[in-house]
Amino acid sequence: MPSAHQQDTPCAILIMGVSGAGKTTIGQALAAALNATFLDADDFHPPENRRKMASGIPLDDTDRAPWLSAISQRLSKSDSLVLACSALKENYRTTLRAARPDLRIIFLRVSREILLHRLANRPNHFMPASLLDSQLTTLEPPIDSLLVDATRPLPDILNDIKNHLTNAI
Repeated sequence: MPSAHQQDTPCAILIMGVSGAGKTTIGQALAAALNATFLDADDFHPPENRRKMASGIPLDDTDRAPWLSAISQRLSKSDSLVLACSALKENYRTTLRAARPDLRIIFLRVSREILLHRLANRPNHFMPASLLDSQLTTLEPPIDSLLVDATRPLPDILNDIKNHLTNAI
C-alpha cells in the first residue's frame, strides 16, 4: 500500500471505540506506517471535561459539543491523518464526517472484561475504569466501518487495516 504521503489525495482515518480499546496504540502505529499525522481526540478536551471525567462523571452531549467542534476544525485541514477518538454515537461520527467526508472508520472491539483489565493497568489517565459502563451504554456501533478484534497482535491488526484501506480505494 502506498504511504499516505504518496497518495494523490490525503486520507483521513478514524480509529474508534470505548476507552481501553487500543485507539492510541493502534492509531500511532498506523499513522507511522502511513506517514500520516496522528491526532488523539483526548488532546482536544477542554479542561472542564477532563476534570469531570477524572471525578467519575460521564460526559453528555453538551460537554462533547466543543470537543467535537475542536476536532472537526482540525480534521478540515487537508493533510493525511489518523484520529484516535471514541466517537461513540452516530451523530458524533456524522459531525466528524461533515468536516472530513473522506473519513474512513475503523471500529475496535474488545470484551468488557479485557477493557476493565486494560483500564485498571493504565497509569496516569484521566478516564477512570468506573466510566467504562457509561461508554458501553452510549456506544452506537457503526455499520459502515471495518470491525477489528483489538485483542489480536498489533502487527495483525495493522495488516488487516492496511488491507482494508487498500481494497477500499
